[in-house]
Amino acid sequence: MEMVAASKMRKAQERMRHSRPYGEKIRNVAAHISHANPEYRHPFLIERDTVKGVGMIVVTTDKGLCGALNTNLLRLALGKYKEWEAQGEKMEVCAIGGKGFGFMQRLGANVVSHVVQLGDRPQMDKLIGAVKVMLDGYTQDRFDRLLLFYTRFINTMKQEPVMEQLLPLSGERLGLPASHWDYLYEPEAKVVL
Repeated sequence: MEMVAASKMRKAQERMRHSRPYGEKIRNVAAHISHANPEYRHPFLIERDTVKGVGMIVVTTDKGLCGALNTNLLRLALGKYKEWEAQGEKMEVCAIGGKGFGFMQRLGANVVSHVVQLGDRPQMDKLIGAVKVMLDGYTQDRFDRLLLFYTRFINTMKQEPVMEQLLPLSGERLGLPASHWDYLYEPEAKVVL
């Protein structure tokens, strides 16, 4: 069993290592687009003046037995949840993973979507519906920020809980300097974005 577990871990690490460059490139493209000076600004790029509500996407595992991986992440999410609740902000939660879903339900959070039992190889078609509920919530002004809570894998002994703002997109937050440039969109920008 130990050899099987080691083999599964190695394969999962390999998949993660291969997908990281893709994720970084997507972040880079999003940052560049957020710094452009187009005639059309997508609603995901527009910073809102006041924050009356927050959307949270919390990604955990389905099962326990993984040390403090879920505990540290849920501690971060709980701290932020209580902070925003004290400020009077409304919150909507999307829970991905059984541990996060159960925790948020026990907390009494407004869980508007969830996905559990994704297995070792999550499929996009299982995730897209739950995440779309959150994107729709942002475009319908139910909340003014959308944040992602997840655990960043560093090595087998160290994983760190992370909170990242997904919406609105901002180049500064994604690591670009505050310069602006223009793009030529073919077809027009509204269709592409």
